[in-house]
Amino acid sequence: MSTPPQATPPTETQPPVGPEVDPTPRPVPARVAHRGASVTLEPLGIRHAEELWGGMQGQGADSSWAYLPYGPFPDFAAFRRFLGSFATTHDPIAWAVRPHVSGQASGWLTLMEIQPANAAIELGNIWFAPRMQRSRAATEAMFLLMRHAMDDLGYRRLVWKCNALNEPSRRAAARLGFVPEGEHRAHMVVKGRRRDTTWFSILDDEWPERRDAILAWLDDGNFDQRGMARRNMARV
Repeated sequence: MSTPPQATPPTETQPPVGPEVDPTPRPVPARVAHRGASVTLEPLGIRHAEELWGGMQGQGADSSWAYLPYGPFPDFAAFRRFLGSFATTHDPIAWAVRPHVSGQASGWLTLMEIQPANAAIELGNIWFAPRMQRSRAATEAMFLLMRHAMDDLGYRRLVWKCNALNEPSRRAAARLGFVPEGEHRAHMVVKGRRRDTTWFSILDDEWPERRDAILAWLDDGNFDQRGMARRNMARV
């Protein structure tokens, strides 16, 4: 007696086309401030020009522009012109980063490649002054926009991408819990050079675990009296 063919489960389609998702377009981020325990994000504006320019001076500042499509700037007037345009774009939308310990605007970051219909959004265009790099404030600044995109606005896909040669950015993506997706070869031309781009993402079902790990690392109890983290994020 022959075995009858197996019925296709009702939740699958032939041919397969992927699971159904909520198709409701997500809101576009608004230019509003976000305050954390160690840093405040303010909608970027020309009023931040002098403080940001101060953070661009000194040792190590020039190398911070290596993988960005702009900078370093020859003088304050050139930077102010750039900022006046950059601060008013709708995609990317930029925030100035003001660490509480210094009170000085010391960088910016953006939400970009905003796709409400696909519930996809990217955290990118990140520039931190050398004085702020690898700090609690830097991590919390990124986290505030990650949480805003995923929890407040309900996006399903959060993207991080960087020059494939940018090892610090690749390490930051891994530390924050982004999943590698592969590389686009000869993806862009930046400052006259070929850029291969490495892609990462966090999806909505992965986000709660990532959020809790970052929150645990940011907890006051994880920092000593000098403000140094007691544990690595991966060990929290």
